[in-house]
Amino acid sequence: MAVNILFITHRFYPDVGGIEVNSEILALAFHQAGHAVHVVTWTQRPGDKSFPYVVLRNPSLPALLKQHQWADVVYENNPSLRLSWPALLFHKPSVVAIRTWITRTDNEIAWQDKLKQRWLQRAAAVIAVSEAVRKKSWPAATVIGNPYRVALFRIMPEVARTRSFVFLGRLVSDKGADLAIQAIAQLKTTMTQSSTPLLTIVGDGPDRALLEALALSLEVKDQVVFMGALEGEKLVVCLNQHQFLLVPSRWEEPFGNVALEGMACGCIPIVSDGGGLPDAVGEAGLCFPRGSVEGLLDCMRSVVQNPARAQQLRAAAAAHLAAHHPALVGGKYLQVIEQALKK
Repeated sequence: MAVNILFITHRFYPDVGGIEVNSEILALAFHQAGHAVHVVTWTQRPGDKSFPYVVLRNPSLPALLKQHQWADVVYENNPSLRLSWPALLFHKPSVVAIRTWITRTDNEIAWQDKLKQRWLQRAAAVIAVSEAVRKKSWPAATVIGNPYRVALFRIMPEVARTRSFVFLGRLVSDKGADLAIQAIAQLKTTMTQSSTPLLTIVGDGPDRALLEALALSLEVKDQVVFMGALEGEKLVVCLNQHQFLLVPSRWEEPFGNVALEGMACGCIPIVSDGGGLPDAVGEAGLCFPRGSVEGLLDCMRSVVQNPARAQQLRAAAAAHLAAHHPALVGGKYLQVIEQALKK
């Protein structure tokens, strides 16, 4: 039975980020399943894309109330109380997905976080994007891993996979690009010149100059290439040129879509073991202790020096990616929504 789904997301296209991407993927999946979808967001700029569902940006109070009145169910793609509070007036069932930690950046719980926790108590259902988020934020939540953009991130057989390691992320301390550079420097000393690994760093940020200086001081400036930020097809081509994706985050990532995206492009992901990254790679990647250069180095050596192990990981990728296909993930979300409507 088709239902009216009010899809609330704090940010949406053309803003860039994990929640924005997942909002697009899930809203389309709900629409393609035959439901009426209205997206409500604070993002004002319309961008260049058009969507097959309604997108209401920066709504006035009357417009917001009208959307809640229209809805059969309210879905929040991460708690967004300033857009979802009218659900209290209309007594519509609410499903809330937790996509990041309900704490401040220093792990302190502020009054805003306590308010979100109170809000979750009234939800008909709560979804967590990883086991780590469930345990830390809402133990009763249903865990559904993130989808990825299957039309964009894919293997390109015409692209030669001639490079070794790639790092993809914002150049800030939390993302751990410095750990990747340190590991490359140590790996270089144990390899013959003909097989010297090359690290490509994709992304930009305030730490770029520091990272370039680190590569110079460790005498690996010729082994480390800074590409700057890439997106779209250029990013996909770059990922297809590499064997392995490094995700050495110091921060506990709630999930880690970048690992799925690299895997979909044929890279073996090597990730830190914090937060949801182990869920993101499953049996198709390797995990090392968060913040450990030695642990990262051990994983890098294991795939470089053991082709059979690398092949085993690659073989596991297809099943893992299938479990994160938008249609399958969207179907799981809709099952939760349908159960919420029956309560």
